[in-house]
Amino acid sequence: MRQRLLYSLLIVAMLVPWAPALPQTANSTQQAVSRPNSPKPYAPDERLLLASARQGNASAQFWLGTGYEQGWFGTPDFRNALKWLRRSAEKGDADAQNALGQMYENGEGVTQNYTIAAKWYKKAAEHYPDLGGAGQGRNNLGMLYLYGRGVPRDYVQAYMWFRLTDFEPNLSLAKAHMTPEQILEAERFAAEWKSQHSTPE
Repeated sequence: MRQRLLYSLLIVAMLVPWAPALPQTANSTQQAVSRPNSPKPYAPDERLLLASARQGNASAQFWLGTGYEQGWFGTPDFRNALKWLRRSAEKGDADAQNALGQMYENGEGVTQNYTIAAKWYKKAAEHYPDLGGAGQGRNNLGMLYLYGRGVPRDYVQAYMWFRLTDFEPNLSLAKAHMTPEQILEAERFAAEWKSQHSTPE
């Protein structure tokens, strides 16, 4: 699975008691991490995550699923990864929704299915604000629209989702295929989406 955002890791570190055992950089999710002043590397405590996940903690379910998918507890275990990520995603966790989308897009532990990937990316993308999985879901959904994988090829939709992440390289990629009118339409869609989603519920 692609890298998680550092910001997501920092938020988790502030919210949950087992977070100090989690990797603290986006590039370190596949390796054990060394604690400062500790001679040997360590990984998150599977038992603590499992206990919290069984009690219904969506964040613990996400990290447990990620741990299984990344092989933090030994070899990767895609069956358990899917189980826990799905539970978290069904509770509305944007990071888990994006992670499930990535597993389906990449055919990781499941049959590759871009349509199901798009479904999970869309669920993640609809979260506001766009921390962690929401922003990643928007970008990933935009890529599916850009190439017509699991959704019809639609440069306006691709551009709109990229605009919502403000990721310039992908905006430029979509823009290269668009007319000025299509760009204006996509900008309007993005502005409408922001106004609908940024109001307090």
